[in-house]
Amino acid sequence: MDIMSSQERSKRMSLIRSRDTTPEIVVRSVIHRLGYRFRVHRRDLPGNPDVVFPSRRCVVFIDGCFWHGHNCPIGHVPYSNSEYWREKIARTKIRDSKNRRLLRKEGWRTLIVWECQIKKTEQLTRRIKRFLENGNRDNGGKQKNQ
Repeated sequence: MDIMSSQERSKRMSLIRSRDTTPEIVVRSVIHRLGYRFRVHRRDLPGNPDVVFPSRRCVVFIDGCFWHGHNCPIGHVPYSNSEYWREKIARTKIRDSKNRRLLRKEGWRTLIVWECQIKKTEQLTRRIKRFLENGNRDNGGKQKNQ
């Protein structure tokens, strides 16, 4: 099998959706059913959070397990071209961590919802509700461990 050039890889990766993904739509519908109103993809905030609650100073990131390096079956590194993917995912984790740190400095609370967590709707609903109502600093677990 031929190794894909970086230009071909970039072209293919540009086709991957970054907005309005299935996990985003599921999470936004859960939040909407809870009665909360929100903004999406605020570009003026570090990391361009997926869901923003300006009055509560809360943001939610809905992260794909593969793309953001979650330690679950979906988040495994492919066998093909694994060094490239390890480096790419490592850079993504560093960027995510930096963005969350900047948000906390600016007084925002963050919640990370992983792609693999959206299947358990009741658990997800409780977690989001607790985060928004109680000011719980639940950020989805430290990225290093999950």
